[in-house]
Amino acid sequence: MAIDYEGFKGQVFQLTKIDLNAYKERQMKRRIDALISKRGVKNYDDYVKLLRSDKVAFEEFVNYLTINVSEFYRNPEQWTLLEREIFPYLFDKFGKRLKIWSAACSTGDEPYSLVMLLSKFMPLSNIKVIATDIDKQVLDKARMGLYNDKSLKALPQEFVKEYFTKIGDKSYQISDKIKSCVEFKQHNLLKDSYPTNCDMIICRNVLIYFTEEAKDDIYRKFNSSLKKDGILFVGSTEQIIQPQNLGYESKRSFFYKKI
Repeated sequence: MAIDYEGFKGQVFQLTKIDLNAYKERQMKRRIDALISKRGVKNYDDYVKLLRSDKVAFEEFVNYLTINVSEFYRNPEQWTLLEREIFPYLFDKFGKRLKIWSAACSTGDEPYSLVMLLSKFMPLSNIKVIATDIDKQVLDKARMGLYNDKSLKALPQEFVKEYFTKIGDKSYQISDKIKSCVEFKQHNLLKDSYPTNCDMIICRNVLIYFTEEAKDDIYRKFNSSLKKDGILFVGSTEQIIQPQNLGYESKRSFFYKKI
């Protein structure tokens, strides 16, 4: 008997350990159905067979499932706030050697942005950011550090001049000295263990794709990962309603302090 979408979700979990139940169903099913159609496959059964037998199709599927819209200094006013208020607060609380986790980091734009901003306060040799994502392909792109000019449009020109080399007409290569400050790892927010004793966690524009239950669970896990008074930095569409119920208080818009 042919499997339906429910059965397909179970097969996907066995194959990838990605739990599609945690994503908003209508949105995710539409994305998956479009990919299956693009592949010219007739049903979920045949697509699962393809995923098991074709490594390229499997990697394409994982890459397609994960949301990879990223850019340097996304929402620049929030990065200004980070520079003027949040980092000085963290330095005062925890000193200059901060433990920062960039969760669901996509192609590396945000962890690299963090390193460049921190370089205004301290030498690069003192900076280390942990950056994780579920998608191997985007982590490979992040380690490569090659970006188009659109990704850099909000980044301060001082950073573009100092830390990038222009390649061709529209591509930029980030410098090795910035790359060396970021440790990239594969990580599934829904099932893997979280880093501990973080001074700050940044996770932006990802949780909007999760169910409310999955979101609350992840926010609680982030809370456990943070030191007391540590900061969680979220996306501009992800303000936490009643943060005190999850162990936070609002420090500024989109910045939450562990209480």
